[in-house]
Amino acid sequence: FSLKELHGIFPWLVESIFGSLDGIIVGWNLRCLQGKTNPTEYPVALDFLDPSGPMMKLVYKLQVEEYRYDFPVSYLPGPVKASIQEQVLPECSLYHNKVQFPSSGGLGLNLALNPFEYYMFYFAISLITQKNSPVTHHVSPSNSAYFILVDTYLKCFLPTEGSVLPPPYSNPGGAIPSPTPRSPAVPFTSYGMHHTSLLKRHIAHQPSVNADPASQEIWRSETLLQIFVEMWLHHYSLEMYQKMQSPHVKLEVLHYRLSISSKHHGSPAQSSYQALHAYQESFKPTEEHVLVVRLLVKHLHAFSNSLKPEPLSPSAHSHTASPLEEFKRVVIPRFVQEKLYIFLQHCFGHWPLDASFRAVLEMWLSYLQPWRYAPEKPPQSAEPLPRSVSEKWAAFIQENLLMYTKLFVGFLNRALRTDLVSPKNALMVFRVAKVFAQPNLAEMILKGEQLFLEPELVIPHRQHRLFMTPTLGGNFFSSWPPAITDASFKVKSHVYSLEGQDFQYKQMFGTEVRNLVLKLAQLICQAQQTAKSISDHSAETTASQSFFSWFRFTPSEMNGSYTGNDLDEIGQDSIKKTDEYLEKALEYLCQIFKLNEAQLTQMMMKCGTAQDENGKKQLPDCIESEDGLILTPLGRYQIINGLRRFEVQYQGDTELQPIRSYENATLVRLLFRLSSALNERFADQMAVLCSREDFVGRLCRYHLTNPHLIQKTRYSPVVKDRTSQNWGPRISLRFLASYRTLISLLIIYFIASWFYIGPVGCTFIILVGYFLYAVIMTFLSEGWKPHEC
Repeated sequence: FSLKELHGIFPWLVESIFGSLDGIIVGWNLRCLQGKTNPTEYPVALDFLDPSGPMMKLVYKLQVEEYRYDFPVSYLPGPVKASIQEQVLPECSLYHNKVQFPSSGGLGLNLALNPFEYYMFYFAISLITQKNSPVTHHVSPSNSAYFILVDTYLKCFLPTEGSVLPPPYSNPGGAIPSPTPRSPAVPFTSYGMHHTSLLKRHIAHQPSVNADPASQEIWRSETLLQIFVEMWLHHYSLEMYQKMQSPHVKLEVLHYRLSISSKHHGSPAQSSYQALHAYQESFKPTEEHVLVVRLLVKHLHAFSNSLKPEPLSPSAHSHTASPLEEFKRVVIPRFVQEKLYIFLQHCFGHWPLDASFRAVLEMWLSYLQPWRYAPEKPPQSAEPLPRSVSEKWAAFIQENLLMYTKLFVGFLNRALRTDLVSPKNALMVFRVAKVFAQPNLAEMILKGEQLFLEPELVIPHRQHRLFMTPTLGGNFFSSWPPAITDASFKVKSHVYSLEGQDFQYKQMFGTEVRNLVLKLAQLICQAQQTAKSISDHSAETTASQSFFSWFRFTPSEMNGSYTGNDLDEIGQDSIKKTDEYLEKALEYLCQIFKLNEAQLTQMMMKCGTAQDENGKKQLPDCIESEDGLILTPLGRYQIINGLRRFEVQYQGDTELQPIRSYENATLVRLLFRLSSALNERFADQMAVLCSREDFVGRLCRYHLTNPHLIQKTRYSPVVKDRTSQNWGPRISLRFLASYRTLISLLIIYFIASWFYIGPVGCTFIILVGYFLYAVIMTFLSEGWKPHEC
């Protein structure tokens, strides 16, 4: 094919592979393509899309001719799309000089992308647009072709060793194709601080048009990373993103937009201003999306940590640092930190309170531990001791303080609302506590907080440094004598750039967060007690199982109460794991926040799992009112998490209660009619017998009366003054409809037949035996007791 023909089919080929932007065309469905289920297509797809495969060779071949392809702005992430449509240019240099306005009769705005950008845009956004594609079998995201390709592209274009391989096709002079200039019909303003790309800054120092080949290398690396970050992380409300910008930039943007609107539309910019603040993107990341972002975070840590040590001479550094090395130096703070922070905040605030949050949690913990991806190996020791965090990571912790502190508080608030008896939830608490309990980490976080809270020092020449990046123009510390003041300024710049100048910082080691930790520790103690009681209950239930369990009635069903929990179906091993996770998590929290034994003992005493004198658990936390018991917020939490419960029992007429699973419905109805007929026929005679004060009267009252309970246990928050009805003496034959009673009688008749006792004789023996039992119970009973047959 000629280049012109390849240029024509290239958009169709890309869409056939990655699917259409509207999700109608699925394409190759790389997210569901796996080696086990697709042994033939899987290796073919990986080879075809490999960085050195046929598809990338086509991309490089078209790149030489400087072809451009239109990408609709309407399919960009919400904040970017809204800002471009509002005529505000995003801060990311990826969009600069690429916006194309529609010609007469055209629809919508487009980006003019070169072949490499066009290919990577489609590859990255397919993770979002194809998330609702049908799946016929279980797919492991980490084994899919898409996940493997992301890893391959990262290793190729962001190498931890060596340099990026040059493209097979390049311009004769080695110059980089310049993007097509955008139409000047409507001017743009940037809604963020404009950061010059590393590529342009490097070329600016080149003496001739023949640019350094390394510049082409860094161009592909920077473009790949920007596309991945924009497509995967730039999803949140535009208002939240605007809040993070400096006040004078926001004011400048507003004035500019007012002037543009009045100039081109002849009316105030009220509609666009309202659109800016009313915009809210409906974005729900999937678990697969989060796993891919975690892969990106882990590789960026490894890429950044592969930076060569700086030479001692600053002049030597300025001449020998290659663009790739400079890129490694700023890759995380400039390209990733801000958008990842907002992405994590979005997930922490909107993700369901279930075990799927583990993916978000591990991605967050991966970002917090760059030392795990450092090239140096930890010293081998006979005993695996926790590795201390080196002081060289103090700068990273300080420049990412909110990632550690504010998101930790966000996790605490989530943990306080989850069921810690669940092994998966207990594991998440354990993982976070274990990471933050690493030796020296809590001390460095505390030091970062102290730097942020340090009083401002008025230094005249400091104002113009507010938006400077210290890694670009040399080292901040080289020109400022007081190092502690310089570090404090960097921490404050980080916090205010992400949260705004009016942000009220909540100290991780302050009183408010410490109280949250104490509350979490108390819930951990309660969850441990609950898991233990469930384990004991399960053991007792297993030990007491009998022949009657085959007929689906157990003691818990007989009294109408429910004592089960999800852990009953999980097993003793999971209950044991829960206890181990919670015990270690509590130990780590004590190490982090210096909780003493007295506090823990006090929490255990206050733990609401104590047994009352009857051996039953206490009621959920309630307060007395005129209408009865009212649940407090703590009581609601205890019920939701299974820590305490009300014993739900039927309190109406026992003859009219719903038919149970262990009863025969037909017999219940027939025996009820028979009992009703007998009670109506002999009501007066039974009343006379029960009114007698001798032994016969006591015996009749024991069997025939069932008034409302004199001593009534408060099992539920019911109305305090509740009217009840005394049903008087009556006969109840409903017990004969129980499968247990029927099977017991059949077994007795069967055993009696072995001794040649007929049905009539066996019935007489049963009646005599029960009469003797009733006489004994009547003598032993104190006063009269209600009894129901």
